[in-house]
Amino acid sequence: MIELPIRDPCDLCETAGREDRWAIIDESEHTLTIINPWQFEVGQCCVITRRHVATLLDLSDHECEAVMLSARRVAQALVRSYRPLGILTFQNNGVYSGQETPHFHFHVVPRQKGSDWGIGPPQLATFDGAGRQRGTSHDSGGDAQRRERVQVSTSQLAETVRLIRSNLPD
Repeated sequence: MIELPIRDPCDLCETAGREDRWAIIDESEHTLTIINPWQFEVGQCCVITRRHVATLLDLSDHECEAVMLSARRVAQALVRSYRPLGILTFQNNGVYSGQETPHFHFHVVPRQKGSDWGIGPPQLATFDGAGRQRGTSHDSGGDAQRRERVQVSTSQLAETVRLIRSNLPD
């Protein structure tokens, strides 16, 4: 059984589209595409489901299709906006994959030369480091230094959202 992170209430249900730092870039019947307030790469976005579900295994067929269509749409906008060398997409299922929030989210990240991110999601440096003791709440305290490095102002996020929106395909 996949062990899920514990967060109550769900931070994505509570903040996505309701706070400037989690602004909506695009939306569909089943998804919201939001800016990630921690810009490990400029333009990093997440496609989330409107319905609160934890993992890929919980999605309906319609949600699966909508997530991929939304991811492709924002990836096209990121290419137009930033001319990246690549687009990294990833999604974590369970604490041992690095999932920190028990709400499905699919990362879409433009990759540029000079990134210090490395290959793949940054939280997976070690498999054992990704897991947490069963039944404990997620403690993001250990992530503070990493997140501080990539924290940007609300006005910078708003400009990033504006640029990406302006480059969404018709």
